Amino acid sequence: MAKRRARRSTPGRGRASEHEVYERIASEADFAELRRRYRRFAFPATIAFMVWYITYILCNLWARDFMGTKVVGNINVALIFGLLQFASTFAIAFVYSRYSTKNLDPLSTKLRNEFESEIGQ
Repeated sequence: MAKRRARRSTPGRGRASEHEVYERIASEADFAELRRRYRRFAFPATIAFMVWYITYILCNLWARDFMGTKVVGNINVALIFGLLQFASTFAIAFVYSRYSTKNLDPLSTKLRNEFESEIGQ
């Protein structure tokens, strides 16, 4: 892992410190929009997955007859639901990757470039 040098402004250089630049960018409308777009995906996806996961756990605890129902051979509902947990995790990661590429990356790249140009990188 490469070590980053901390860049600080000196009185003679006339550049703003990283913290000052970050504070200014964080107060911009673009930064607020980036956070809003992230939350618009992350919160519903997290809630949906947690509801699905907790339902799986509760069914394993209190609906044993249902979860033990054989579907094909020795494969029962519990095994299918358990495997669907993995499938849903990968599906959420895939959907998030596409969402962030389309909705988050362009705006975050713009903000990062603005930040780096102001601190002199």
